[in-house]
Amino acid sequence: MAKRRKVANLLALAVLSTLAHRPMHPYEMAAALRGWNKEHDMGIKWGSLYTVVGNLAKHGLIEELESSRQGRRPERTIYQITEAGREELVDWTRELLSVPHTEFPWFRAGLSVMAVLPPDDVAGLLTDRLAAIRKGITGLEELYERDSAQVPRLFLIETEYDLAMLKAEEGWIGALLEELTAGTFPGLPEWRAFHEAGGLSAEMKELAENNITDI
Repeated sequence: MAKRRKVANLLALAVLSTLAHRPMHPYEMAAALRGWNKEHDMGIKWGSLYTVVGNLAKHGLIEELESSRQGRRPERTIYQITEAGREELVDWTRELLSVPHTEFPWFRAGLSVMAVLPPDDVAGLLTDRLAAIRKGITGLEELYERDSAQVPRLFLIETEYDLAMLKAEEGWIGALLEELTAGTFPGLPEWRAFHEAGGLSAEMKELAENNITDI
């Protein structure tokens, strides 16, 4: 079971991992995280960086090392990770690798309501998505091949995961499209009839009601 974190924003995890390398001020943290492409890994919202840094300091996970000012520039505070912060970083990483978290991808949400569209429209949209996924796979493979020549695999493992997930989705969507275009998808005639008639058939109504009462 996932633990309640004092600072649960994934940006906090990114900041802790950055400060585990060396002390930095927030501007340096942002530059390092961008350089490591962490906004792609963690969905970082940069506008909350200073708030997250402040919350980490408030809970004793990082601490001020020194502050300095050059000319009229704003004061820069350099932070370092504390022992409690290192323990949090290790514990959080262990949890993320071992405990499945409930996630709700946008694509899954779209699949859950795709009946509102005619099946031919759905097939066309999935064809567009499949083309975009294949383009993404090609781009990631080129990026991985380029980086793997100079970056240890340990620091490219998330790219391997992205490729595996994209290829799995590619295969699943391809199989679904085959069913839709070949007419073998269960309930396809009723689904099509619903949109052609502008309403649910008696069989589809019964199916929908059974699904509701089974919850």
